[in-house]
Amino acid sequence: MTSPTSTEPALIRHLGLADYDSTFAAMRSFTDARTPDTRDELWIVEHPPVFTLGLGADRGHLLAGASAIPVVQTDRGGEVTYHGPGQVVIYMLMDLRRNKPGGKLYARQFVYRIEQAIINVLAAYNLHGMRVEGAPGIYMADGAKKGAKIAALGLKVRGNGCTYHGLSLNVAMDLAPFSWINPCGYAGLETVDMRSVGVTAQLADVQQQLAEELIRVLAQPTQPAATE
Repeated sequence: MTSPTSTEPALIRHLGLADYDSTFAAMRSFTDARTPDTRDELWIVEHPPVFTLGLGADRGHLLAGASAIPVVQTDRGGEVTYHGPGQVVIYMLMDLRRNKPGGKLYARQFVYRIEQAIINVLAAYNLHGMRVEGAPGIYMADGAKKGAKIAALGLKVRGNGCTYHGLSLNVAMDLAPFSWINPCGYAGLETVDMRSVGVTAQLADVQQQLAEELIRVLAQPTQPAATE
């Protein structure tokens, strides 16, 4: 068995249904222990209902009804979001500074590529996703739900270039808890899933497709930061 090298693509791990607190602790432990030769990993997980807060989150964005679900303070960027069954969650334990297949990445490029992978997977289901300037994540680009949020993004990038936390894509879930918060800090922001915009998909299929697309997009040659 060969030891991992910096040029290997990320290893995909399927964690199944796992509580948020233990997964959060495991991400930090993995990142604390990694060395320059530690292989990058993508962790695919499904969480029981939980609200998570970013470092700058305002608890005022937790509204009536939110008390029914646990709230966890995290060290990622961003505001409040919801995780629950029927949602793809992929945590990205990456070293942006290493010379991986696509080259070294800046945080801005990393975010852009994550968003592009989500857009590409949605397109495979004939859904059109878009970016919104200044609001990380992916939103519906057309149809009756134009402007509604379907995917969220929140990352931690340490000073050594190592990342954890990641993204969530709503597939087929109970959307009610999103109405108990101001999602990502935006009052009145509608949140949808693939099912509510007319697509029936198996969670496991979308999980695997998105993980593989992330690896593909991240392996593309880098461009100067200003062009991405």
